[in-house]
Amino acid sequence: MTLQEADYSQQVGAVVGVAARQTPPKNLSRQAFPVSAEEAAFQQLVEALGDHVSALSETAFTVAISGEESQFTRFNSARVRQTGQVKDGQMRLTLMGSDRTAAVTLPFCGDFSADWPLVQAAIAQLTAELPLLPVDPYLVRPTLSQHSNPQTREVHSGRLLPHTAVASTLLSPVQGLDFSGLYAGGRAYRAYADSMGKRHWFETPSFTLDYSLFGGSTQAVKGTLAGRHWSEPDYLRDIAATQAQLKLLSQPAISVPRGCYRTYLAPAAVADIIDTIIWGGGLGEAALRQGSSAFEKLEQGRSQLSEKFSLGEDFQRIGLPRFNDSGEMSPAQLPIIQQGRWANALVNSRSAKEYGKRSNGANQDESMRAPTVAPGQLSAEDILSTLGTGLYVSNLHYLNWSDLSAGRMTGMTRYACFWVEAGEIVAPIENLRFDDNLYRFLGEGLIDLTCQQTFLPAVGTYDRRSLGGMWMPGMLIDQFRYTL
Repeated sequence: MTLQEADYSQQVGAVVGVAARQTPPKNLSRQAFPVSAEEAAFQQLVEALGDHVSALSETAFTVAISGEESQFTRFNSARVRQTGQVKDGQMRLTLMGSDRTAAVTLPFCGDFSADWPLVQAAIAQLTAELPLLPVDPYLVRPTLSQHSNPQTREVHSGRLLPHTAVASTLLSPVQGLDFSGLYAGGRAYRAYADSMGKRHWFETPSFTLDYSLFGGSTQAVKGTLAGRHWSEPDYLRDIAATQAQLKLLSQPAISVPRGCYRTYLAPAAVADIIDTIIWGGGLGEAALRQGSSAFEKLEQGRSQLSEKFSLGEDFQRIGLPRFNDSGEMSPAQLPIIQQGRWANALVNSRSAKEYGKRSNGANQDESMRAPTVAPGQLSAEDILSTLGTGLYVSNLHYLNWSDLSAGRMTGMTRYACFWVEAGEIVAPIENLRFDDNLYRFLGEGLIDLTCQQTFLPAVGTYDRRSLGGMWMPGMLIDQFRYTL
């Protein structure tokens, strides 16, 4: 089943669908697919590493690998600007001994004969460095848990566009339109192994198309497609919906004075807020204990959010590996905030050791990897009528914390944002800056959330193609505060 943002209204045709129409992961179970050259090289490396390191007294190792074979094609003005294929891999090798740790990042070619000499040289370098390094009191050596499978293999199938067909397939429906964006697709893999015998391999085909249609110097509508299976009908429907929004933007934009307005945040805008919370909001144990979290009051029970708001991780619905940097398997589902109250911090093994907590498989940064916000009761057809008079915000950008400890956040409106009166779109708006406290707009200010969620894919390509994404509903907020 292909998902689309379910906020379409009779009046605007496809006003809300700008953000996303994507095919989320369907089956996260292990499957018996052939072993790739990279997986075979990984297995050989791990065996050789085990034999080599076992000769070193009281020394443990971990190795983490990430790589991809990807097609990247960038478009401007409905023409190809850049295109090319990338085959890349990285390996993070860590040695531990005498309560010290040393690590190095190496290329991973996926060919044992090329990779093993690099690893041997790195082991010699790290072994020489270890005695010179300071003792790490919170060093976590590899262990085996009785509660998780020490060896997993998860390989997915898909149907992506052949690289020779990307340009013609994407550009044919947008001739005559000002279309710009980036297609990134191919096979990606992640792996982990250590000296205690943990072995994890994750591999999946996937693509993302992150694009915009422009209708003037200040008019733009954003669209996103993602998944494991390319669907041309979905692409054509998404382009049509985006064009419909662009037509609405052709009206002159109005300037809305600063103030507090009833506001509907579409799922993409909600995702922008949650992304800011994930990266710097302090959902991890270390941030809470070190005073760098916006959620200290919530965690301590001194404040609470609306009982309509729940945030958690759900690896069952988002296609990315469950194993973390230490090879631990995270729970398939983990509530963070449940019905407005604090449920769990993200805790990795290092924080567990330092603060006397139990690890729940969080990553090194103790940031969310598979975020979901629970849906509410607001139906798609009632969004504009329930909004009444106020702002319809499709996207946000430039988000940051204006006061982290107080939970105050700021940002600006971006693509396809409208002024609404009596449940009808009046005109697009000029950009506004908001500055509001999450304890207010996710607390007493939260009117409702949509009953359907949208899958917003991770589209980052910095360092490597991102995997996964997030499931978000739309959100109706009373008196959202705009300051400029």
